[in-house]
Amino acid sequence: MATNATTLIRPRLPGYRFNLTGWISLVIVLAWATIAILAPYVTPHGVGDMVDIDYFGPMSAQFPLGTDYLGRDMLSRILFGARYTVGISLAATLIACTTGVTLGMAAAVSGGWFDTTLSRFLDALNSIPSKLFGLVVVAGVGSSIPVLILTLAVIYTPGSYRFARALAVNVNTMDFVTVARIRGEKLRYLIGAEILPNIIGPVFADVGIRFVFIVLLLSGLSFLGLGVQPPDADWGALVRENIGGLPFGAPAVMAPSFAIASLTIAVNLLIDNLPQKIRDRSA
Repeated sequence: MATNATTLIRPRLPGYRFNLTGWISLVIVLAWATIAILAPYVTPHGVGDMVDIDYFGPMSAQFPLGTDYLGRDMLSRILFGARYTVGISLAATLIACTTGVTLGMAAAVSGGWFDTTLSRFLDALNSIPSKLFGLVVVAGVGSSIPVLILTLAVIYTPGSYRFARALAVNVNTMDFVTVARIRGEKLRYLIGAEILPNIIGPVFADVGIRFVFIVLLLSGLSFLGLGVQPPDADWGALVRENIGGLPFGAPAVMAPSFAIASLTIAVNLLIDNLPQKIRDRSA
């Protein structure tokens, strides 16, 4: 019996395996997530401490990523900046995707005036350029962390809604959903038990893509001075603060740029190399 059980289980395991690129990307993403959580305990210097008499100091054993325009340790500031970049982006992504996916499935199942009204409203919201919308809201209301999270979530909710609705509309026409309707199942059951399990793979991939977009938009807002405010700083703000060191090739400019690139590229590669069983439940 043990041999037969093993034989039945083994063919399914390969579908859940990461390839080498997927593993490397996963390690990078988890590393940044761990740093974001443990930043106060792993930074070698205080975030605001001026530890070098030279500004835009070079990389050295004492300062592996050099120092910034005030002589502060860049390694400490990048490690602590991960809390804001990863934390704000993740919170906004979860709000946007949870709201968008839930509304998308509800609209696809309900149809009628609810679907039409909600779709037209979110289409209108989606037609506003994301960076312009962010600039107007943050400049008008302020750039506190809750405002940044909610603004970024509102910007990317329509895209998540359209994606989830398109998937749910296809599933909603399947025979097993029709049978559930005939049984008299309510909206909550149809969404939770029939629709969501059949679109969860593409939704996971979409969550990763939204996260990358939000990281880049947050960094752009911070570079323009409308993101995380001093003395705190995310990676985009660190690039802005040290842009004066660009003619000197200062590591204080390049290091936060590489941090943004490493996170966004790793997430993209992780999405592209998800195990087949996660990407496509029908595989």
